Amino acid sequence: MEEIDETDLQILRTLQKNAKLTTKELAEAVHLTPTPVFERQKRLERQGYIKNYVAVLNPDKLGLGLLVFCKVKLQQINHEIADAFVRRIMRIPEVTECYNTSGSYDYLLKVRARDMKQYQEFVLNKLGEIEHLASIESTFVMSEVKQGGGLYI
Repeated sequence: MEEIDETDLQILRTLQKNAKLTTKELAEAVHLTPTPVFERQKRLERQGYIKNYVAVLNPDKLGLGLLVFCKVKLQQINHEIADAFVRRIMRIPEVTECYNTSGSYDYLLKVRARDMKQYQEFVLNKLGEIEHLASIESTFVMSEVKQGGGLYI
């Protein structure tokens, strides 16, 4: 992987704050002209430093105010079981993020739901039907203190 310089880091930091900036606005923010900023941004995309551009939606406005972290333990784990679990999770829209973890649980799921009733249905009708599921533990978020802050670079 090619190394990046301080200007590249400035571009990345600026885009993390606002990816909607035009090339001209981004160039002004990092004190360059638009052409080299455009070329650097495209290179950072090609090299995989920038994975995607997304809109961060307001879950409360969309009626998805319940945020739950769900720890999942499987009865046993091997490549086949893990792959099957991941394929299943990828098809469940309530799961917005999924991490394979070490420790007492195998996976940590970030789940969005309208309310407790919808979360209960998710647990019973979606998670509950997954083979090799041993246990789950749900942690309900009371308030979001810091989110989507980007990477510290």
